[in-house]
Amino acid sequence: MIVLLGFIVLVTLIGFSIRDRDSLSTPEKFLQDSVGWMQTIFHKPVSFVDTTVENVQDMFNVYEQNQVLKTRLSEYKGVIQENQRLNKEVDELQDTLGKSEGLSDYSSIQATVIARSSDRWFEQMTINKGEEDGVEKDMAVMTSDGLVGKVKSAGAFHSTVLLLSGFDRSNKISSWVVREDKEEAFGLIEGYDDESGRLLLEGIKLDEELEPGDTVISSGLGGVFPSNLRIGTVEEVVNDQYGLTKTAYVEPFADLFDINHVMVVDRSVETIDTSNEAEGDES
Repeated sequence: MIVLLGFIVLVTLIGFSIRDRDSLSTPEKFLQDSVGWMQTIFHKPVSFVDTTVENVQDMFNVYEQNQVLKTRLSEYKGVIQENQRLNKEVDELQDTLGKSEGLSDYSSIQATVIARSSDRWFEQMTINKGEEDGVEKDMAVMTSDGLVGKVKSAGAFHSTVLLLSGFDRSNKISSWVVREDKEEAFGLIEGYDDESGRLLLEGIKLDEELEPGDTVISSGLGGVFPSNLRIGTVEEVVNDQYGLTKTAYVEPFADLFDINHVMVVDRSVETIDTSNEAEGDES
């Protein structure tokens, strides 16, 4: 009987709930509101967690995209730097080739700097040409800007270059100081001043008047360096410690600390030409 009565009540309630009505009963409203409140209570933390997870995922995606963009930006900067370096090398090679054409009286050997001594960075460097290419000891070495040194030792395929910054009194360069509206003044490059980064041109006569900006070139009288190689410009002139001659501080034309391509200059051609002219004069 209890089961039958319960079944009758359940059917009655179902029939009552499915019929069309304008409003809900009070228990139905209470039940609906209760369910709604429960859904709201559970929905807020679930929505918060879901939103947080999405934000974290977005942050990771943004981070990954940022890393990719940084990598591409670094690659782009690397390409720009590589392009600038290649352009610089092309310009240096063009200048070197152009300068080589101007050395018609001498034979020149193009070479590339491949290393610099770690313990003597400011004094020596290694080039990729040696005796097999015609390089010999004491040959002059220059860039398109001017003289940078001489060959200290030559191997079969590589050579060591002593830079002007490593010169001392045992490595002299016979030089002319070219002055405007005056004859050339003679002097000897006999060293390098580490403090000022300038060459020392010594042995200048006291009566010679030198001005800042005067050009210093090799004279060719020393037997090692060819003539008319650009060395630098006079910046300062002082009397020597004994007051017998003058010493000029010369700023080199070439940057001794940034050298990539050089020319090894052989003066044997000049010597041959001079000998031929002398023989012609005698005949």
